[in-house]
Amino acid sequence: MSIPDNDPRPIAPEPPLPSDCCNSGCPICVHDLYAEQLQHYREQLAAWEMRHPVIE
Repeated sequence: MSIPDNDPRPIAPEPPLPSDCCNSGCPICVHDLYAEQLQHYREQLAAWEMRHPVIE
């Protein structure tokens, strides 16, 4: 089964590097943003997997 070009599998976000966080208690930390991006990715991946079921 091929995947259509117009519906590619979502790509996971890159986790922040340890040096990306300044450890100063920012109201919105890079780790918070990553967690939000990861949640969005998981939702998009679940929807994509529903559209592209694995046939064994």
